[in-house]
Amino acid sequence: MALIKPFRALRPARDLAYRVAALPYDVMNVQEARCMAEGNPFSFLHISRPEIDLAPELDPHHESVYRKGRENLDRFIAEGLLVQDDAERYYVYRQKMGEVVQTGLVACASVDDYQEGVIRKHEHTRADKEEDRIRHIDCLDANDEPVFYVYRNRPPINALIDELTGGEPIYDFTGDDGIAHTVWEVADRQVINRLSREFAAIDTLYVADGHHRSAAASRVRELRKNANPGHTGREEYNFFLSVIFPDHQMNVMAYNRAVRDMNGHTVAEFINLVGKRLDITPVAEPVTPASRHRFGMYLKGKWYALAAKPSTFDESDPVGRLDVSILQDHLLSPILAVRNPRTDQRIHFIGGSRGNGELVRLVDSGEFQVAFSLHPTSLEELMALADAGKIMPPKSTWFEPKLRSGLFVHLLS
Repeated sequence: MALIKPFRALRPARDLAYRVAALPYDVMNVQEARCMAEGNPFSFLHISRPEIDLAPELDPHHESVYRKGRENLDRFIAEGLLVQDDAERYYVYRQKMGEVVQTGLVACASVDDYQEGVIRKHEHTRADKEEDRIRHIDCLDANDEPVFYVYRNRPPINALIDELTGGEPIYDFTGDDGIAHTVWEVADRQVINRLSREFAAIDTLYVADGHHRSAAASRVRELRKNANPGHTGREEYNFFLSVIFPDHQMNVMAYNRAVRDMNGHTVAEFINLVGKRLDITPVAEPVTPASRHRFGMYLKGKWYALAAKPSTFDESDPVGRLDVSILQDHLLSPILAVRNPRTDQRIHFIGGSRGNGELVRLVDSGEFQVAFSLHPTSLEELMALADAGKIMPPKSTWFEPKLRSGLFVHLLS
């Protein structure tokens, strides 16, 4: 059963939500974050990416960066930019991006559920990124950004959510990127209890986006539990901020790849080697694969359509049948020598929302030699793999739209 609980959110005033709300910390580099927050002292990036307020040459993992985040959070509270609700609530959060509409419940998930496998993951975390989030959360004394979870569609929850979205929202704005964000609060105790009971009937939640934040929340709980001789399990640090969506509303996009060099091969040698492992066809137009086991490749100003040979995958293998695995196992590793995509600095990952134009730009700039477009990993593939206790290759899924940070903060004490 999935244990969720309401919480007293620290959140912006209605008229400031648009200016406070920011993209998640990990979808941008520090230079992009500085540009996004420029001229906006209300941007939540001052809390989620506090290095933007410090010298550019400073190590982003220096202790002063984490202290600056806490200082900025305290300032937002002191100035009334963020105000804590007077009672525990749930919140309903809807995003609309073109034809894509997803509506989830903002709640606190249980660290115990994460540790015991009720919340299932599909990626390994990187130790350095996990440590960064531990220090950030612990210094803030807060979960400042939500984890993105998915559950298998449950009609009774849909009916409850539909009822709640008929009321007056507390936030309703459209970002500069055209994505609409609407939030309703759930203050009625009877409705809160109904939602808690409905989620308790769910066997499994799945991490869509936020593996490092989930792992960090778990580690922070252990630190605080060990330091608290009166630990009861009911403390706020036993729970962490999440937004939970039904699977049928999710929009998964491809996570494309680019590689900096050809591993010493000439273009002719490289194409010959690729052709031995995958079917390859020169094409005149950019390739956006329309089905599984198809790929696009951009090399030296030309596009190629690639198709997996039947010998390159086994449909009974939940990991090996993934397109990201096929590309990794039969091209990136054996031909380009990208053995470990989690650590190899020669490979770069591009979220599908940036489109084929970004692949062309990267290769034409000379910074990268070859780029690949993929078909999106499906949510069904993700859940089947997680249910089997398997781990996906890194950067297998790109969910869009992204949750906005700053609309809800969960204080740990």
